[in-house]
Amino acid sequence: MADFPGKVNTETSSPQTQTTSWQLMNVSMDLNFFKTIPGILLIAEIVLGLLVWALIASAFYQYVAAYGWVMFVSVTLWILSIILFIILFLNIQQKLTSVPWPLVLLVFYGVATILYLTAFIANAASVSAYKYLSYHYNHMAASAFFSIVVTLTYGASTVFAYLDWRGDGGNAATSTVPV
Repeated sequence: MADFPGKVNTETSSPQTQTTSWQLMNVSMDLNFFKTIPGILLIAEIVLGLLVWALIASAFYQYVAAYGWVMFVSVTLWILSIILFIILFLNIQQKLTSVPWPLVLLVFYGVATILYLTAFIANAASVSAYKYLSYHYNHMAASAFFSIVVTLTYGASTVFAYLDWRGDGGNAATSTVPV
């Protein structure tokens, strides 16, 4: 009986396992995000924004100072859109409940639309400087086209963000079906 306390295991929980950061954050992927119109628009903004700055970067854009602004806007909004995509795709916004996400999205998309509109105007006005350099001219003209397309996608995202921010007001009379 003297060796009894040595044979008893008083541990009531399972042995500690090493937890990863994914387990600590409890992140889940929202695959239905790809099927929503705001999700499709966000993916389009990322792809089109990449085209804008890649076309400009492949040409000699230092020749015209306005392309510095276009590059700044397109690269900055491209990076911010990728970060926003990760936040929305991984449902991180549900973990950050203190942030008013509908308002944040409305402000982001509104500012992005205005910035890309100014970048488009600068881009389109500066294309003629490359008139005699056909290779660079084609790149700059294509970037002007894609910059107005991405401006329109940011504008559409602004409309959807506004509708989400405004909401329906929670009116029970509009959400019930008459019998």
